[in-house]
Amino acid sequence: MLRRKRADVLPGGGVPHREFGRAPRRPHRRRGARPDRGVDVLGAVRVLEAHAPHDRRGQRARQRFLAGGSRRRAVSHPVSAAHRRRTRLSELKAVHVGDYADTYERSMKDPESFWLAAAEGIAWSRKPSRALDSGNPPWYRWFPGGELNTCYNALDRHVEAGHGDRTALIHDSPVTGTTARYTYAELLDQVARFAGALRDLGVGRGDRVVIYLPMVPQAAIAMLACARLGAVHSVVFGGFAPRELAVRIADTRPKVVVSGSCGIEPNRVIAYKPIVDEAIELAGGDRPSIVVFQRDTLRAELGPRDHDWDELMASARPADCVDVAATDPLYVLYTSGTTGRPKGVVRDNGGHAVALAWSMTGIYDIGPGDVWWTASDVGWVVGHSYIVYGPLLAGATTVLYEGKPVGTPDASAFWRVLAEHRVKALFTAPTAMRAIKKADPDASSLAGHDVSSLRTLFLAGERLDPETYHWASDKLGVPVVDHWWQTETGWAVAANPRGVQPLPIKPGSPTVPMPGYDVRILDQDGTELPRGREGAICVKLPLPPGTLPTLWGDDERFVKSYLSRYAGYYLTGDGGYFDEDGYLFVMGRTDDVINVAGHRLSTGSMEAVLAAHPAVAECAVIGVRDELKGQLPRGLVVLKSGVDIDEERLRDELIAAVRREIGPVAAFRQVSVVDALPKTRSGKILRKSMRGIAEGRDEPVPSTIEDPAVLEALREVLSGR
Repeated sequence: MLRRKRADVLPGGGVPHREFGRAPRRPHRRRGARPDRGVDVLGAVRVLEAHAPHDRRGQRARQRFLAGGSRRRAVSHPVSAAHRRRTRLSELKAVHVGDYADTYERSMKDPESFWLAAAEGIAWSRKPSRALDSGNPPWYRWFPGGELNTCYNALDRHVEAGHGDRTALIHDSPVTGTTARYTYAELLDQVARFAGALRDLGVGRGDRVVIYLPMVPQAAIAMLACARLGAVHSVVFGGFAPRELAVRIADTRPKVVVSGSCGIEPNRVIAYKPIVDEAIELAGGDRPSIVVFQRDTLRAELGPRDHDWDELMASARPADCVDVAATDPLYVLYTSGTTGRPKGVVRDNGGHAVALAWSMTGIYDIGPGDVWWTASDVGWVVGHSYIVYGPLLAGATTVLYEGKPVGTPDASAFWRVLAEHRVKALFTAPTAMRAIKKADPDASSLAGHDVSSLRTLFLAGERLDPETYHWASDKLGVPVVDHWWQTETGWAVAANPRGVQPLPIKPGSPTVPMPGYDVRILDQDGTELPRGREGAICVKLPLPPGTLPTLWGDDERFVKSYLSRYAGYYLTGDGGYFDEDGYLFVMGRTDDVINVAGHRLSTGSMEAVLAAHPAVAECAVIGVRDELKGQLPRGLVVLKSGVDIDEERLRDELIAAVRREIGPVAAFRQVSVVDALPKTRSGKILRKSMRGIAEGRDEPVPSTIEDPAVLEALREVLSGR
């Protein structure tokens, strides 16, 4: 058994970060005994011994701190008495951290102490006296009685601690050929001024602001400015159609809509202002004010109720932070692909700050001054958590990238960004790696780029197939870490906690549950399944801090959508299983489990087999209705760039591989080679849409589709069964 050591306290440069909570004496447990829950926290450690005998056993869990010391420095905006009364930075004491098993077990056995101690990593204007209010389930509330300001924690406290000159944000825009850097002091000045501009437009605590911007620094500035005022922001992915933007405006009733004049794609420019104008007309009700950030590529024509961003900023007086309750909403983010009234996921202030601060150090091993790049969009939850809030809470440098994995200009784009900005860790979606792999299978474009600063590649957002994992791992030579979470959870449900104890990686698994997530695998009757049996992945209530407390204005729908299927559990909607070592395997959405002649089979398992073929760049398997067997699997594959193979031979090889790896019971006999797969802008493959076409249904096209022409091109292939 590994001998556990306590972490040394590493000096930082500002706010010491009590990331993992107090470390009480570990309860006595018979060696090898498993805790009474679905995940074997010691199994993962045993795997470490078996698979990594040369690792430093019982290595110290690396401790990171948000800037340490108590030195203060004057800033260019007013600081209220309330904020001067905040917890002094020197009072936030560091704590020792145990290994993963110890950390996870403490979060399960004594969540109150665990999360109160983790909350010491956040500056509060009024400290919470307890972690969880569980008096009215399922309406759990984290850190009741606590008060804070999220913007203060992301910016002000770092500047006050003397780290205003540290780089906070790098905007890298290959579509415009520009790069800009903002220090913490500069970003704070911009945020305080825009908060003042919003205040002058009537925005106050609890008011809503819709943000419809491309990947420009102004998107992050607008989000943080809302947080500064205690207002609730709702970011909508730039380029959404007017109808989709309208339903979000109608649901939130914002006082202000912040828009760009345009978005810039590799092959087109999208005018945003006409979309905003049409959406506001469709939404009806009181017309909000519109603030437009004008871009040189395409300037918008402004109306009488419209305001120019630069003009507002020139005359705005900086606004101070407004304290809010920990349970007050920070933002509303709508789930993609909805029809009719969308589901607005609510994120609170207190739990969100505590969870993200913990995750930056505990999961990603990122601390003050580290350069962190999340290659996503601020319109998605990944962008909220890990482009804007997470890295700034940690005092790190975040890269805001306005480009694509390929096409801006080619497959070397990611390698250039890694090299130029000396990125320590990259977080993106598997589809980005597959796109690069398809365009440059040998990663020849990596030559000439020094990416030695990269320590870890994190992937999430969709299932990571083993083939993509091995390609990225081989080409980059760093750990490739899959992890799994959702818009609703806001941070990882399962991950490999690199800052606590790096665990051996198993391709296809996001590793183990994170603190606070009591993950169980349930069958259709709600019975917990043993290891190795696939079922519905659920989380026993209460959910940890940072997860959704409800849906915006719709408590009933929240219960119906997530809590009604299994009493006392949150339904993730994904299926999977725990292996013998307690590693979680997520096999895909439960509606991607197909029933072939009474046999429930995972399309994700079949996709893993297809993706392992050396000619296949990416693939999808859908279940299509069959009169005899109920459903039959149908495969679609995209070939790697430059591959020349006879299609009939490829089909035979793929069918034989599925038969060999899954078994004849899969009845896998149909596979087609296609030019591309339809995806959302965040990289998720539209399996439901393809299934509807294959079954002859008029399936609505999701608003988040990246290129409708790709789906249209598949109609003939899918309908010609």
